[in-house]
Amino acid sequence: MRLPYISIQTRVSPELRGEVDTHLRGRWLLIARIAWVALVVPTLGVFVVGLPIYFRQLQTACIGAAACSLNGALNPTGMRALQNLGFSVSGYAAYTVALYVVVSLVWSIIGLMIFCRRSDDWMALFVSLFLVTYYPGIQDGPAYALAMIYPAWDLPGKFMSLLVLVSLGLFLYLFPDGRFVPRWTCWLMVVGIAWLAPINFFPDSPFNSVNWSPLPGLVVWLGFVGSLVFAQIYRYRRVSNPTQRRQTKWVVFGGTAAIVGVIGLYVSKHLIFSTLSQPGSIYVIVNITGYLLVLLPIPLSIGVAILHSRLWDIDVLINRALVYGALTGTLILVYVSSIFVLQFLLREFISQTSDVSIVGSTLAIAALFQPLRHHIQRIIDRHFYRRKYDAARTLAAFTATLRDEVDLSQLQEHLLAVVEETMQPKHVSLWIRQPVQHEKQNYDVSSE
Repeated sequence: MRLPYISIQTRVSPELRGEVDTHLRGRWLLIARIAWVALVVPTLGVFVVGLPIYFRQLQTACIGAAACSLNGALNPTGMRALQNLGFSVSGYAAYTVALYVVVSLVWSIIGLMIFCRRSDDWMALFVSLFLVTYYPGIQDGPAYALAMIYPAWDLPGKFMSLLVLVSLGLFLYLFPDGRFVPRWTCWLMVVGIAWLAPINFFPDSPFNSVNWSPLPGLVVWLGFVGSLVFAQIYRYRRVSNPTQRRQTKWVVFGGTAAIVGVIGLYVSKHLIFSTLSQPGSIYVIVNITGYLLVLLPIPLSIGVAILHSRLWDIDVLINRALVYGALTGTLILVYVSSIFVLQFLLREFISQTSDVSIVGSTLAIAALFQPLRHHIQRIIDRHFYRRKYDAARTLAAFTATLRDEVDLSQLQEHLLAVVEETMQPKHVSLWIRQPVQHEKQNYDVSSE
């Protein structure tokens, strides 16, 4: 028997209207992926090969402007000042290289995860390229150290450095939908490229802002960088729809905080504390640490947006990386600490060391693995997946209610509320067929 049901057209949320399709298909998708690999592989390769050379160069006093342009390089005066403070040159070099590696890993891991899951979206592909290549490609660290020893790498390194600096500007102008907003910012990007090119390729040119007096160079730099902050804030407040605002608010905050931090460092370095800008001085420690850390809010905010607001829907992969990354770090810390503690106790009580400490630490790690993994998963769910965490509790409470609820209308309302809260649908309807009257009851709940 045909039931007298009337079909309902699901309402589409207004926030889904007006979105730009950034997906790639067919030949263009293949070309984009090949181009991504062609840029990423040599950039990371040069970075890895340049690390040991960079480490050696940092332990050698720099002489001359070219040698002291290496990020972190110290002149003879800086070397003596470092040793007078009680730090070894090799320890300083190891600190600088380790800082470069850790910061580059943070950027690159988030970028690689985006590529693995959303390489069919050209905007996501561009963001992943920007994240993976930014620090490895900048021409003042390992890549520059490699070019100092092998001059053939100088020109490709300068090209890659220009590319990653331009990609930072494009990221803040285009994110998240790939459009220049406002439209005139595309011309600012052209001016920015014309401003950056002489810095990388023509160091002696009068168009190189490094050769200008501090004030004009600062005005041009602040104007360009300030436009990046303005573009993101303007887009967020005037153009983005509710979905985009929810997904990008963390990125807007992180990008703005990073750029404001860069402005603060630049002004402090050139106008307030001029000693920071002296090439090869001991203050390069403050300089390199500041510039490496101040831009970290950009990749971290993208990671938080992925976790908290399902940006590009790759939060499951990030979840696993967080869980097992935190688990690995915690277990290593517990393992090393327990070995030291047990060896100390053995020396105190029996005046000798033993392999018992290693065996005991290994057994402790094996016993802690599963409980610690579940505990870390609960912490991450509670802080980044609040809906998922609350949904499990809501379903458990509803299951308990089913045993006691006898009023059908109350049960219907309760069921709709639970579905809306746990599944977050665009539209939900509950249909009940009346056997006698052949009528339906339709309960609609719309949610954002």
